[in-house]
Amino acid sequence: MAAGLALAPGCRSTARTQQPAIVQPGAPGETARVITAEQATDLSAVRHTPADVQFMQGMIGHHAQALEMSALVPSRTANEDIRKLAQRIEISQADEIRMMREWLQARGAPLPDEHAHHAHGAALMPGMLTPEEMKWLAAATGAQFDELFLAGMIKHHEGALTMVQELFEKPGAGQEPDIFAFASDVDADQRMEIDRMGALLARLKERQR
Repeated sequence: MAAGLALAPGCRSTARTQQPAIVQPGAPGETARVITAEQATDLSAVRHTPADVQFMQGMIGHHAQALEMSALVPSRTANEDIRKLAQRIEISQADEIRMMREWLQARGAPLPDEHAHHAHGAALMPGMLTPEEMKWLAAATGAQFDELFLAGMIKHHEGALTMVQELFEKPGAGQEPDIFAFASDVDADQRMEIDRMGALLARLKERQR
């Protein structure tokens, strides 16, 4: 019993000296890695890059079109699943647009025109619908609208995944903690919504057979 009591303080001392592991999440598609406290300190000093600014500016316009697409839903479909999907998109992407604008303002970067994609000949971010595709969507109703909306929004979300991938492929980009977290969330959230919309679209097509 005495020997056990003599060893106990030493055991407690060893437990106190063990430091918890610091895990850095990986970019989408990559695994996490354990880093040292010194590396974690270095990461906290990471600054944004021009590519980060361009990503945020482009994603604002990208999200803005998703809101335009979702705004068409209430007057063009009675499908409750699509109505709920559009509502989720409106809430989440409107919040993200506000966050991205604040991120740019805090870093002294210019704010983009959210509706610049309406201009004739304007360059579109990956996955965005063309003016003609938006006209077709706005002109449709019922089951035709449902199918066009889901197919268009899947394409739109896949474009956002492309933008995230392109960001992380640029040297030094996507490493600032705020933008890393946001881009990773965009990747995860939109992948889940693509799966959900794909299932809805498959059910619609099955009913039409």
